[in-house]
Amino acid sequence: MFTWDFPYPSQRMPLLAKNVVATSQPLAAQAGLQALVKGGNAVDAALAAAITLTVVEPTSNGIGSDAFAILWDGEKLVGLNASGRAPAGWTPERFKGRAAMPTQGWDAVTVPGCVSAWVALSQRYGKLPFPDLFQAAIRYARDGYMVSPITAANWARQAPNFKGFSEFAWTFLPKDRAPRAGERFYCPQQAETLEEIAATKGESFYRGKLAERIALASQADEGAHTLSDFAAHRCDWVEPLSVEYRGYRLHEIPPNGQGIVALMALGILRHFDLSALPVDGADSLHLQIEAMKLAFADAYRYVSDAATMEFDAQKLLADDYLARRAKAIDMKRAQTPPPGDPRAGGTIYLTTADANGMMVSYIQSNYMGFGSGVVVPGTGISMQNRGAGFSLKPGHPNRVGPGKRPYQTIIPGFLTRDGKPVMSFGVMGGQMQPQGHTQMVTRIVDYQQNPQAASDGPRWIVNNDFSVSFETQRYAHGVLDDLKARGHRIVDPEAAMFGFGGAQLIWRLDDGYCAGSDHRKDGHAIGY
Repeated sequence: MFTWDFPYPSQRMPLLAKNVVATSQPLAAQAGLQALVKGGNAVDAALAAAITLTVVEPTSNGIGSDAFAILWDGEKLVGLNASGRAPAGWTPERFKGRAAMPTQGWDAVTVPGCVSAWVALSQRYGKLPFPDLFQAAIRYARDGYMVSPITAANWARQAPNFKGFSEFAWTFLPKDRAPRAGERFYCPQQAETLEEIAATKGESFYRGKLAERIALASQADEGAHTLSDFAAHRCDWVEPLSVEYRGYRLHEIPPNGQGIVALMALGILRHFDLSALPVDGADSLHLQIEAMKLAFADAYRYVSDAATMEFDAQKLLADDYLARRAKAIDMKRAQTPPPGDPRAGGTIYLTTADANGMMVSYIQSNYMGFGSGVVVPGTGISMQNRGAGFSLKPGHPNRVGPGKRPYQTIIPGFLTRDGKPVMSFGVMGGQMQPQGHTQMVTRIVDYQQNPQAASDGPRWIVNNDFSVSFETQRYAHGVLDDLKARGHRIVDPEAAMFGFGGAQLIWRLDDGYCAGSDHRKDGHAIGY
C-alpha cells in the first residue's frame, strides 16, 4: 500500500470518494459526475466526459478522433480498440516519392473511431439513454464555454500551424487567432453534429448524412475517403495484454497500440531492485530510461496492425526474452539499442469509477494536437492525423496499406493484483504515454507513492532519436550531470509545458477510491 506523503511542490490533494471522475478539463469532469448523479454508471460517466471533451478541449481531441478503453465490468477486464483504418485507396503507390507519411491534410486521416467507441460502450454497458450523454457537450458547443488557461495556451501554440486551412481557421480561430483564457468560445456546428450522432446512435457518422459530408469533403480536396470506407469501419473488443510486476499486473491494449512498450519496459525493470535505489536519483532514472529505449527499439521495428505483425505480440513479453533484454543494460553507460529478436527465444485521457465497482480507463485523441488541420465544412468535426503513424518503408509490418490500422500512440492502462482491480490510469501525450505508465507504476509499486504524488513527481521522456528530456528544474542538483556523464544525450523538451503528458489515476480502496489528477492540465478529480 502507498503512503500519504506529498513530497513534490504541487501539493494537490487526491480525491477520496465512492464515485469518481478524473479528467483533464473541469467542465468535462462535471459532465461525467452529472451522469453518475442521474443514475448512470462509470461507463456513462466516461462517455459523457469524453463527448464533452471534444468540445471543451479541442486542442487534444475531437469528434474525428480515435479511442481505446479498458474497463473492469465488475467481473473481468475488457478492452476496446476503436482506432480507425486506412481508406481503401491508401496503397503504398499513393505515397510514392514521399520520405514520410504526411501529418496534415486528408492523406493523414484514417477513418475516425471514437464515435463507434461511444456507441459500443453505451450499448454493452451503459444505463442512461444514449442521447443523455450528449447534453453537456451540446450545451457548451451552442451556448459557449470559457476557455481554460492551459487549453488556451495549447491553442495559441498550435494556431500558426493551421492558418492555411480555411475551414479550420473559420471554426477554431475566431478573430483570426486562438481564444484566450477566460474568453467564451462557441461552435454551434459542433452542437448540430453531436445532436445528429445522438439521435442516430452514431449511424449518421458511418453510414448516413455525416458520412456523406465527410466523404464529399475528402473527395473535393483530392482525398481518398469514400462512403464505403466509413461503412466498413468497426471497433473491436479485445483481450488486454499484461505482464506481472512485483505482485501487480499491468494491462494494456494489444497492438496496433503502443501499450506493449510499457509492458516490455516493466518486464525488463523487474530484473532490477529499483526500490533499493533513491527515487528520482541517477541510478533509478538510468535503469528506467535504458529499459524504455530497449522497449521502443522493439516497438518501432515490430508493432503494427495485429493482422500484419510478423509474430504474436506475446513473444515480445516472454520471460526469457525480457530477461535477455535486461542483461543488455550497462549501469555505467547509456546506449542506443537496436531491436532484439524475440523469435530467437494531442490526446485526452479520463478515468471513472462507481460505487458498484465498475472502473473505466478511456483515452481519445486527434494525435498531434488538433490533428490533420482538416475540419469538415459546416460540422465542427476536426479530423485526426493518425495516418502519420504508418511507415513508408517497404517490407515493414507497419507500412501503409488499404484497410490497415497504423501504429497508435494512445493507450489506456489498468493495474490488477491477484485478479482484482487496483487502478485505472493513463498519461496522455504521444510517445510519453507508455513512458508515463511505466513511471506511474514504478513510483507507486517500488516507491510507495500515492497516486497524486506519483502524478506530481518529475518526469522524463525518451525522444524518437533516443535523446532524453527532463523536467529539469524538478530534479536534485547533480542528478542530470551524473546521467550526462554516463552518455545520456539530454535535450530541452520541444514544448516544456505539454511534453510530459497529463496523468489521471483512480486507485481502488476498501471503501471507495483515491483519485489523482495532473497539475500539468486544467482538470481535476471530482466525485461524491
